[in-house]
Amino acid sequence: MSSVDATSAELLSLLRRTRGPDRARDPGLEVAATQAAELALRHNASVVAVVEHPGADPAVLVAGLVAVDRVLTPAAAEELCFHLADAGGPGIREMTTATTGTGYAVVIVERVPVTGVGAQLQIVVPDPAHPRIAVFTLHSPSGRGWLELAGITGRFVDGVEFTSAERGGGTPSVAGRPARGRHGRSASH
Repeated sequence: MSSVDATSAELLSLLRRTRGPDRARDPGLEVAATQAAELALRHNASVVAVVEHPGADPAVLVAGLVAVDRVLTPAAAEELCFHLADAGGPGIREMTTATTGTGYAVVIVERVPVTGVGAQLQIVVPDPAHPRIAVFTLHSPSGRGWLELAGITGRFVDGVEFTSAERGGGTPSVAGRPARGRHGRSASH
C-alpha cells in the first residue's frame, strides 16, 4: 500500500479478474477500488483484500486497528450499537451485537445504500485490554451474493485474536484465522 494509485490499480486488477466476463460492464469496480484504497491509506489499514465466492460478485475488505479514548467493555459495545442506530444515517438495514468464537464483543452494522445497489458491512471488535478497536469494512459494489460474502467475512472475524507489543515484541495488531475455502488475494504486500 505505497499509494492510493498503486493500491487502487492492484485492487482493480484483482476485482476485474475475479469478476470475469462481466467486468467490462461494471464501472462500480473502479469506484470501489479507489474508495477502498483511499480508506486503507487514510486509516493505515492492516488488511486490504478481495473477498470472493462462486455465487457472488467480488467485494473489498479493509481492516485495521483504531485507537480509542478508553477500553470498550462489552456493555460499551452494546451502547455503541444503540448510538449508531440513532445517529447512523441512511441506509442502515441491520445492527446487532454478538460475541466472537474467541470471546470478544462485536458490533455489526449492515448498510444498503439508498439507491439499493451494493452493500456494506462494518464490524467493530473492541480490545478489552487496550484502548483500541479492530474495524472491518466489507464493501460489495453490486450486492450480488451478499449473504455469502458477509458469511465469509463473519467467519474470518470470528477468529480474531488481539496481540500486543508486550507478547509479540512488535506493533500491536489483530489477526484472524482464514475463512474456510480459497485463500483471499490481498492487495497489500
